[in-house]
Amino acid sequence: MRNHGGAGSGAHSTLSETEIVEAALRVVREDGVEKLSMRRLSRELGVSPMAPYYYVADKRELLDLVASAALLGVRKPSRESGPWQERLRDLIDQIDDKLRRHPGLGDILLEQMLGKQLDLIDAVMEILFDAGFSDRNVLAAYATIHTYLFGRSRVNPRDRSAPADVLLPEAVARATKYMADLRGKYSYDFGMEVLVAGLEAQLALQARPDLA
Repeated sequence: MRNHGGAGSGAHSTLSETEIVEAALRVVREDGVEKLSMRRLSRELGVSPMAPYYYVADKRELLDLVASAALLGVRKPSRESGPWQERLRDLIDQIDDKLRRHPGLGDILLEQMLGKQLDLIDAVMEILFDAGFSDRNVLAAYATIHTYLFGRSRVNPRDRSAPADVLLPEAVARATKYMADLRGKYSYDFGMEVLVAGLEAQLALQARPDLA
């Protein structure tokens, strides 16, 4: 870890936003978002406890900074680029690409549903409104997408092996041979196809209030 100097050395003047973001993501990746604090961040950066406060006021602002920096460059699909399903998939694919580039970002964004990433939330909701979802269902649909995108890593631990003394039931043993797929494109595509098909089904159901 690069040493930026100690207390009273003017350490904050040598920090960059990129270093702060990368250090925060390392803490989240190693210890979880709940352990991310300004003091923990300063230790990761090798600076005085007060140095990060030159850039961010508190943990909430730090989370906003990390999320905004990591998601920079996500492009909002235009209405002319295709039907709502294609636009939604395009947008979510872009966000997923950022998540893969920045391990730990999903845990931050799971807590940041109404943080400063309002442009992205608005872009997703606009596509859902264009599709014809009601106000209430747009919120429910967004929450479902949000949970899938940012929360799925929580059911996909890095240590995917069962304890040696556990005898897996037959069905579990057959399925878990493919645990490695959970972090790959196959599982992501499967989940997205299920998600979009489910949204299509809910949209059809919404159009039939007698079935709701």
